[in-house]
Amino acid sequence: MSFASSGGKIFTMLGLDNPRLCLKCSAEMFAEMIEREHVRPAPYVGRYKWIMLDRLDALPWNELQALIRQSYEMVSAKVPNAKRSEKTKRSEKANRSKSAPGRKSSRASSRKLRLRRSGKPH
Repeated sequence: MSFASSGGKIFTMLGLDNPRLCLKCSAEMFAEMIEREHVRPAPYVGRYKWIMLDRLDALPWNELQALIRQSYEMVSAKVPNAKRSEKTKRSEKANRSKSAPGRKSSRASSRKLRLRRSGKPH
């Protein structure tokens, strides 16, 4: 068995002796995926919305890539900030900076709100 993890949390598992793939899904995707042929709830972790592909060709390659990416994002979002890799932190920072133009960050808005409540001029 081979594992891929983010911050010590596993987001996909690959069986090497009997090629099978397990990964985490959203609740909606889980319900849709287990209806397909060669896809079922993963043993022991199916209750946490993990699926198992009994065959590696059970899904088209582009769909499999998207599911692996989604699994990574779901699992890495739960990793404590101190354990996240520098690459993940940079990626998240870049995504935050791509917010709508002219819109202030939530951090700046929170600071102004605290200053207003304290009565100090900003």
